Formats: sequence, structure tokens, C-alpha cells
Amino acid sequence: MAKNRSQKQKKARQIAASDQGSRSRRAQDDTVRIFGIHAVASAVANPRRELTRLYATQNAQSRLVDEIRKIGGDPSRLDGLVETSSPKDIDALARDAVHQGALLVTRNLPALDISDIYECKLVVILDQVTDPHNVGAIIRSSVALGAEALVMTGRHSPEESGILAKTASGGLDLISMVSVPNLARALDDLADNGFDVVGFDSEESEPFETIIAEQDSSRSLALVFGSEGKGLRRLTREKCTSLARLDMPGPIKSLNVSNAVAMTLYAIKLVRQGLLK
Repeated sequence: MAKNRSQKQKKARQIAASDQGSRSRRAQDDTVRIFGIHAVASAVANPRRELTRLYATQNAQSRLVDEIRKIGGDPSRLDGLVETSSPKDIDALARDAVHQGALLVTRNLPALDISDIYECKLVVILDQVTDPHNVGAIIRSSVALGAEALVMTGRHSPEESGILAKTASGGLDLISMVSVPNLARALDDLADNGFDVVGFDSEESEPFETIIAEQDSSRSLALVFGSEGKGLRRLTREKCTSLARLDMPGPIKSLNVSNAVAMTLYAIKLVRQGLLK
């Protein structure tokens, strides 16, 4: 038993060490490690995910089966892929991130094209938002508040990762994720396919409540948010059909981008339900 555990821990350390030089780039074999009960369960429940291996404690395995079934997934997708592991084994694989006793090795989600989301009604677009914690929080809010897709730039955006998935709390596998090489062209494509493209910027903009009150709710809506500090790039601003701002009544006049997305999506929900005019 002690020998087996020692071998497992050695194997986990070797796997973790092999990743140290590639943290900032996508792995050559195009795999990602997802950890945390909600994130792992959501990945297993997603039929588009190609699963490779699950490292989990016995307690976490029971919780995972319950969570996968709860969200309509099939736990049998894990048959033959589970390796019962100690928390220390998983610590090494997760590089000491909070993993809740479960770490899933899986292929990255298949790429989607901008044309795949033409039928969506509500889309969030990020112009070079780089922090995976911010993007993960945005994904979580987007799923919770009814956005169907998230569009990011191919460069200057976080790649799919365990941190991104954990922060999204399962949302990564519940929303259409699109990465585009040219955001300006993607905005043109959406506008040509019936979207109102609203960019958020403090300059030459109208209050968002004015824009959303006048927007035809039968039309699709794309919301474009820029990075903190730089905001929207010039060409991105020019491609938006309108520019909005969030006016804050308190002494702090700006919000973290993830908070701004959440507040905006909630306001849209209230307007479309007739609860806010």
C-alpha cells in the first residue's frame, strides 16, 4: 500500500513538473486540467467534451456522481477513467489549487466559429480581457443570467484552463465559447446577421438604460466590453452600432469588468421582463 502510494505521488509530481514550462501556452497535446466538483461535473455532462482521466478521492467520486446526475449528465462516461487518488496526489496535479478532491484531464473544447452563434439572442463579447479570474466570473454570470455565447479575441485572452473553469463554476461547459482572430470582422458579421452591437465606453456614449429601453427586444443583442484600463480599442468602438455607459450614483464611478457584465445582464433581464423601464 505504502509503495503504491509513493509511486502515485511520484507520478503526480512528474506530471505536474512537466507542465511547469508550459503554463503560459496551450499544451501540445491540447489537454486541460479541470478541478472542482461543479467544474468537473459540468465537463463530464457536456457531450462535446472528450474525457481522458479523472483523479478523485472516494468522497469526491460520490459527490461527482450526484452532481452529474443532478445536471442531467451521464456518470457512466467516466467508466474506466477514474483513478482513486489522495488529496496530496491531486494537490500536485492541480498545483495546490482548490480542487475539492477532483481533477479531470480532458481535451480542450472543439473550436466554434462566429457563424455558430448567429441564432443566439444574447451574446457577451470581450475585447482583450486577459485575467482568467475575470473571464471565469464573466462566464459564470453570463450563464446564470441567460447569455448564450461568449466571444473573445484569439490573442490577449486567457486560454482554457483549470483556473478559468473553476472560477466559472461549471459555466465553461454551459455556454458557447468562440475565439476570433479579428474582432472587428466578427462584429461586422454579427451586425450583418441581425445583431445590435452595443459597446461599453465612457466617451461619446449614452446611458445604458436609455439604449436598452429603446432596443427592439426581438432583435439579437451583442454586448462588447473592453479590458480594464484600456477599455475598447478604437476599431472595436467604430464597429459597434451604439455606445453605452454605466452611470454610477456613488463616489466610485467605475466597476470591475466582471461586475459590469453581471450588472448589465441583470438590467437586461429586468427590462425584458417588464420590471424595469
